[in-house]
Amino acid sequence: MEMTEYKPHEIDVAVIGGGQAGLSASYYLKEQGISHIVFERGQAMEAWRAQRWDNFCLVTPNWQCQLPGHGYGGADPDGFMRKPEIIEYLEAFKKKLDPPLREGVEVTRVAPRAQGGFEIVTSEGRFAARQVVVASGGYREPIIPRFAERLPTSILQIQSADYRNAAQLPEGEVLVVGSGQSGAQIAEDLHLAGKRVHLAVGNAPRCARFYRGRDVVAWLADMGYYEMSVEEHPLREGVRDNTNHYVTGRDGGRDIDLRKFAAEGMQLYGALDGFAQGALRFKPGLTQALDAADATYNSINAAIDKFIAAQNIEAPPASVYEPVWRPEAEPQALNVDGLAAIIWCIGFKPDFGWLDAPVFNGAGRPEHRRGVTAQPGLYFLGLPWLHTWGSGRFSGVARDAAFIVQQIVTARASV
Repeated sequence: MEMTEYKPHEIDVAVIGGGQAGLSASYYLKEQGISHIVFERGQAMEAWRAQRWDNFCLVTPNWQCQLPGHGYGGADPDGFMRKPEIIEYLEAFKKKLDPPLREGVEVTRVAPRAQGGFEIVTSEGRFAARQVVVASGGYREPIIPRFAERLPTSILQIQSADYRNAAQLPEGEVLVVGSGQSGAQIAEDLHLAGKRVHLAVGNAPRCARFYRGRDVVAWLADMGYYEMSVEEHPLREGVRDNTNHYVTGRDGGRDIDLRKFAAEGMQLYGALDGFAQGALRFKPGLTQALDAADATYNSINAAIDKFIAAQNIEAPPASVYEPVWRPEAEPQALNVDGLAAIIWCIGFKPDFGWLDAPVFNGAGRPEHRRGVTAQPGLYFLGLPWLHTWGSGRFSGVARDAAFIVQQIVTARASV
């Protein structure tokens, strides 16, 4: 009996990931009439529903929400959408787009084929695609230190993606590890709920919410910061390693000042260093971390001052932040006996183990220029600072998606 060779289902473009990046790519692919499938292992936009706490809100103003063909149309452009409003905004985008979406389909392998294009192995079978857009994001796997395994089982340990509200935690004191955007905001959420909070402070910078009569984001937009490409940034590709500035859009927007929290009873420490003899150990450096965050805060404001002066803009007077609290000593240990919970807010790492293509550097990160890799037909989209500050955000992903799809169009025309 003659065996028939199995032929995978062939498509022009496979988009891996059904978040805002993947659906933005779908928008422009549909606009160009290019057949494609968007593969999503869960539900489209799932992270916004499943990995955000109840009081989560945007830290950028609503007017920056500019998904393709779907700008913010609400009544509060200078406000900050909360979690339910964000989900409503994204669901409206999905409904308007009606993408060729395969939800609940996990991609387990993507690899170049000898004859060109790519083989795609999924939980629903094999596909062959001429080109692939990887839009699975840079925040897939939570980072938790190995010594966490040795902590007493009486301590509830959760990652920031699993935090919802203070009521889900047991009675007792809480340690929040990490002071980036999530860590600082979760610490504030717990603090406002009346929890006794300990915060391990890292090297995250901070910025003002409002300065000289306007949202700092509005000033930076006028100054062209959000148009700066990674090649133009002083740090070049090193900017991709930067921690986001902590600030909040909560209650109409305000600064997050860890010193103010400390003055109100929150206990601050340096970066967490390990666990030994029943106590968590912290590195010295709290004072330097707070000073560095404030220096960034003041330097951003100083840049705005220069812009205002150069443009001869009328604005309220300039100011400089002065610390409202300083640590008298730096605690370097915390006994875990009185600790009820730890919330790990030290970030995520990408998971590209399923992508078998020679496009990664020694650190396992994709090498690309504006999302275009050295592997013909393989592109990345939605990564932080893929091209500009807004690449991984609602504000800049549309421009990146349009660029990538134009590369796809050009590649098709050259075949």
